[in-house]
Amino acid sequence: MDVSFLGGPHPQRGVGVVAPFDFALDRELWRWVPDEVSLHLTRTPYVPVEVSLDLARLVSEHETLGEAVRALSAAEPEVLAYACTSGSFVGGIAGERAMCEAMNREGAGASVTTSGALLEALDDLGARRIALVTPYTWSVTQSLEQYLGESGVSVTGRAYLGLTRHIWKVPYKDVAEMARRAVLGGADALFISCTNLATYDVIPQLEAELRMPVISANQVTMWSALRRLGTHAVGPYQALINPSARPGAGPVAGPGSLPGVLPVDPPRGLTEGLTEGLPEGPPPLP
Repeated sequence: MDVSFLGGPHPQRGVGVVAPFDFALDRELWRWVPDEVSLHLTRTPYVPVEVSLDLARLVSEHETLGEAVRALSAAEPEVLAYACTSGSFVGGIAGERAMCEAMNREGAGASVTTSGALLEALDDLGARRIALVTPYTWSVTQSLEQYLGESGVSVTGRAYLGLTRHIWKVPYKDVAEMARRAVLGGADALFISCTNLATYDVIPQLEAELRMPVISANQVTMWSALRRLGTHAVGPYQALINPSARPGAGPVAGPGSLPGVLPVDPPRGLTEGLTEGLPEGPPPLP
């Protein structure tokens, strides 16, 4: 059969993604990407270390980055994204910038890290006081707060799980419960850290409930990389992606002072309908 009338394949623009060896949410990244863009993923080499500051340092070594960028070069991506929050904040602001420079030296036309994208997103939202949700231990969470403090961003509240493995298995309901605890001190925005923590479906529901922008590690990474291509991330009602979804007021007070917004651990029955239709976690793999 003659299929020449079909034309194609359509031209694609590429984003190369360097992820840690234990990254398990490839599909989530794709959900923010428009049809005309392809993702080309590679992973850092396996090391027998659980999620910790030591692991963050290992997966962000410049030699490891250089090898990953060279592996992706055959696909000719226009932008390189390092998709790991802890690996890009563990060295502070200077360390994050050095990582981008290391990727650029290996031929990246433009580069971004998750932690650099986080600061870019907070600037875009005008958020200087944030609430924080992480799956990490306290030491890793504290390192993130130090990174944010370097950039002039203060953390008004946090909730963390203390996990060192299997972060991708955390269900959405646990993410939502942590978010409610974290925002009690009031904030301009909520950040959900770790590219191995699924967030795509929970962001719109949390924004509607908490009345503030909610951003996540994978979201800001894709948003920033796609901006460098001159295009936009796609997704449901999300303040970072859709400016018309942003609150018109200034900093948002804690949820107890907002009508219709529930406090942490509300009585059973009061939350019915708030997350109706929200799955327990990300779509299962086939």
